[in-house]
Amino acid sequence: MSEKGADFLNPYKKPEFLQLVVALELVLLAAFLFCLTPVGRSLQTVAPAEQEEQKKYIKWVDFTVTKDAMYKAFRYDVDTCQKELHLNWIQLLAYLGAKYGGDFFKYRASDMETLVSELQDGQTMEELTKDMKYYSYYLEAYTAVLGGMVGEFEIQVPKEENSNEKDPEKVWVRKYGLKAFSPIAKYFPYEDYDDFGASRSYGYKRQHLGHDMMGQVGTPIIAVESGYVEAIGWNQYGGWRLGIRSFDKKRYYYYAHLRKNYPYHKSLKEGSVVQAGDVIGYMGRTGYSQTENTNNIEVSHLHFGLQLIFDESQKEGNNEIWIDCYELVKFLELNRSETVKDQETKEYNRVYEMRESGT
Repeated sequence: MSEKGADFLNPYKKPEFLQLVVALELVLLAAFLFCLTPVGRSLQTVAPAEQEEQKKYIKWVDFTVTKDAMYKAFRYDVDTCQKELHLNWIQLLAYLGAKYGGDFFKYRASDMETLVSELQDGQTMEELTKDMKYYSYYLEAYTAVLGGMVGEFEIQVPKEENSNEKDPEKVWVRKYGLKAFSPIAKYFPYEDYDDFGASRSYGYKRQHLGHDMMGQVGTPIIAVESGYVEAIGWNQYGGWRLGIRSFDKKRYYYYAHLRKNYPYHKSLKEGSVVQAGDVIGYMGRTGYSQTENTNNIEVSHLHFGLQLIFDESQKEGNNEIWIDCYELVKFLELNRSETVKDQETKEYNRVYEMRESGT
């Protein structure tokens, strides 16, 4: 062996020998770990917190759009539905939402009129909103609230103006317009005020995340939007309550404190499909008790709530989004479902049936 080779193998002669041994050990260790790992699979995984961060969806909505703003935008939409430029009411409201920073106390009818004039003069909504950082947010948020309320539908109407009111002869007509309804049946009185966020103390201190509509026990309660029954039964806070999910799953309508002994329309069960305007139950004062079918609410009323769901993780828990429905309910006064009482069963049913376009 040459002197050079002997020097290389002599650990006391050259420090490079130790470096070589360490390097060989690292290579062997890496090979061993690779054998324990499925071929082609990365050792790096995304932490749950990082996965949640990557899943982006709206976490909060403060819906302050006024009845007047909704009505004006709605009229523009309906009045242009057969024109070349069909104005979209939600886009109009989203533009103003971005302009006002979501605060519709700043609303001026002239602002919407100016926007409509610019659109009718040939400018596009994309051009008008290109510098509005949050327009897309308000468009998605307001669509989640209002998306199922205006469009094409078919509904029965009296064949003649002077037809028998108790059993009118009816015909089906196709319409474009407001296809959502007030939660209270036509001709039944109620009182309300903006009580969203008020303090509640039964069970634990919390905010009131709904809208109370005071009226008489037995008042027919109406499905605001078409959908399916997702929850039905007793809850110690809401008493006899009903939850209806919109078909696009963005909205969950909550109707609570329904009547003792006979809270729901007899046709309903979990999974039932309801049409907007159907009778779904009856006003009462049940709730605030762990004992089923208990009247423990002082004043008979409907607790009406609207929850927005952008991701299914928001359905229950600390991330729920409930909106103030006061202005929305005032807007829905435009469309109240007329009902008639069956004297044999004592059940109320709608007078004029409706069906969604395409169903």
